[in-house]
Amino acid sequence: MPQDDAAGSEINYVKEAAKLQYNWIALAGIAGFALVAGSALPLLLGAGIELMYLAVVPQNPRFQRLVRSWKYADEKRRHEQQLDVMFQEIPTEMRLRYADLDKIAAGIRENYSRLSSTSQIFAQQMEGKLHDLMQAYVRLLHAAWQHREYLRTTDLRVVERELAQLQKEQESDTPKVQEINRKRIEILQKRVEKFKKIRENCEVIDAQCAAVEDVLGLIRDQSVTMRDPQQMTEHLDGLVHDVEQTEETVREVESIFENVPDVSAFAPSGIAPLPSDSDSASNTPAAKNRVRN
Repeated sequence: MPQDDAAGSEINYVKEAAKLQYNWIALAGIAGFALVAGSALPLLLGAGIELMYLAVVPQNPRFQRLVRSWKYADEKRRHEQQLDVMFQEIPTEMRLRYADLDKIAAGIRENYSRLSSTSQIFAQQMEGKLHDLMQAYVRLLHAAWQHREYLRTTDLRVVERELAQLQKEQESDTPKVQEINRKRIEILQKRVEKFKKIRENCEVIDAQCAAVEDVLGLIRDQSVTMRDPQQMTEHLDGLVHDVEQTEETVREVESIFENVPDVSAFAPSGIAPLPSDSDSASNTPAAKNRVRN
């Protein structure tokens, strides 16, 4: 676990020691014994022992490694659950696409398993990278689905038309309305920018998914008559790096639009809120021509 030190600095080992099931059983036993004996002496002795326990055990390196392994297992379990939720959300055609790639990965594993014992270290390295790559592929598919859903349900022309109308009428409005509409214009400009970036991002994600499929297909073909397993592992290294860069691009696009200006504080009760995509599209002929990917 390469992140043990970083994770360990965030763990309260005293709290983890106190939460141990055996510690609670011991405390319950002491309390029960004190109740039966009708004396507070067992409670005082138990409190002293508990303080000694909490002072010694949390500082033990073996206990700390054990706690870190529990935390790592919990984090891994949550991560796999999250990936399972993502997989269930994507449409059937994307699940079938993943199944096809999983068959290719299985073929690579089978061919690597035939390596000599001296080359098994490359097989072990490949297995970990292949596992991470398949998980990243699920995340890419989920991101592609989310992007396409946004593009499908958002009509850019409606937003641009409303933006142009506000800009045209800005000079003739009263000062108070101008103040509000400046915020609306800023929001609509953000929406136009977001749409264009998501459309561009969707193309990047699709290209990266295709690259993953192509490279794994090539590795599977080359592994049939494998000559240099280290070279194929390096192919995976390069592919994992490319996928990580694509995922970072997705995160950057998402973070750009986290802080959209809020006009609610400026809008008097007599001014209607900014219409949503569905409201705007339902009242215009442009609704018949939604953007498709």
